[in-house]
Amino acid sequence: MVEPWPEPVERVAAVLRERGVHARLEEFPDGTQSARDAARVVGCELDEIVKSLVFVCDGRPLLALLPGDKRADAAKIAAAAGAGYARVAKADEVLTATGFEPGAVAPFPALGVSMVLLDRALLRHELVWAGAGSHRHLIGLSPVELARVTSALPGDLAEA
Repeated sequence: MVEPWPEPVERVAAVLRERGVHARLEEFPDGTQSARDAARVVGCELDEIVKSLVFVCDGRPLLALLPGDKRADAAKIAAAAGAGYARVAKADEVLTATGFEPGAVAPFPALGVSMVLLDRALLRHELVWAGAGSHRHLIGLSPVELARVTSALPGDLAEA
């Protein structure tokens, strides 16, 4: 008998099915507490891991998708969002905006975010890996599909 996905992971899987996204949804029993852990268990480079970060811009939450080897630049995120400021969301704001626990945020579905931004550096890869709703689950998909399914706007979001 096949075990069902945990509820947050099933939400991600449902989007993949509904939108016809070709992706790999995998479980890693040892977990992935960081982008570095995720790269290690998947066997890829750190810049092929997608960090899904929630920012609050002018009072509205947005999702910024960055390579695992980069740090987000709040000023660049604010500019890309057309906002006056951007700050990292607090844990309760992350959960409210995305429905996922901090550290296990998937790039979709994130019904409470006003916008999704994607760092252009991710687009140079054939395959990237993102969180899938838990510390043990990741999705592998093309960055073009990631941009399509999230309706992400590409931009330069990382610190120089």
